[in-house]
Amino acid sequence: MKRTRVFTLAAVLAAGLLASTTLAQVPDAGADRRGPARFGQFGRDGGLPLRALNLTDAQRQQVQALVEQSHEQNRDVVSRLREARDAQRKATEAVPFDEQAIRSTTQALVEAETNAAIARAKLHAEIFALLTPEQQAQAAKLKTEREARQSQRGPRGARGSAGV
Repeated sequence: MKRTRVFTLAAVLAAGLLASTTLAQVPDAGADRRGPARFGQFGRDGGLPLRALNLTDAQRQQVQALVEQSHEQNRDVVSRLREARDAQRKATEAVPFDEQAIRSTTQALVEAETNAAIARAKLHAEIFALLTPEQQAQAAKLKTEREARQSQRGPRGARGSAGV
């Protein structure tokens, strides 16, 4: 059970890092907006709902520069996260069972996840700082509304009594 939680946490954090760095890309004026890197998807993992904030062209350019800078600075963070996840998976699947290997690879994974979370938070803060006070207030309002909708749905994967 604990192993499942660790894997789930690792997947969520990795997805968050990838979403905030990959999906946050702001396309050039002539870019194809149908792909996964289209503008405004930064908010998928609890980040900023950029599309709804009506950014100016200057803000879009600044966001794009920050995202590109983050990509460059965090390539090794993403790489270490992937390597730590793979090492832990191998340790948990190893025969014979080696508790110490699992413990050490899990510690390395936690450290890699922490670095990824810090990178996501730093990018979020830098982008948030580019917003006007009105945009910041709108972002806070949208976040509150999203959280209210999510709390009304209940925990992920929960089913009603009819599904039991």
